Amino acid sequence: MTDEPQVAVTDNPEESRYEVRVDGTLAGFAAYETDPGTVIFVHTEVFEEYAGRGLAGQLAKAALGMVREAGGKIVPLCPYIRSYVRKHAPEYDDLLRSPLSD
Repeated sequence: MTDEPQVAVTDNPEESRYEVRVDGTLAGFAAYETDPGTVIFVHTEVFEEYAGRGLAGQLAKAALGMVREAGGKIVPLCPYIRSYVRKHAPEYDDLLRSPLSD
């Protein structure tokens, strides 16, 4: 038995967002729009009561992994996702629909 909180990231297409949950409670999300074969990340948010736990990074990593698994591409309009992709280059370069510019 562990006292560590259970963190799960899932896609919620009805809400057009990837969600991060801690022990089943919604803790944040990465909102997106879609274009055929492309996920356009528009906003990422972790709720204040869950800040400082690394959840945004876990959310970004899992969401990008789900896009990769589905064979899609991304457009990171959201500043957090854009920064995450840059920080972890070249790991996610293959997901970019077009190269990042400043």
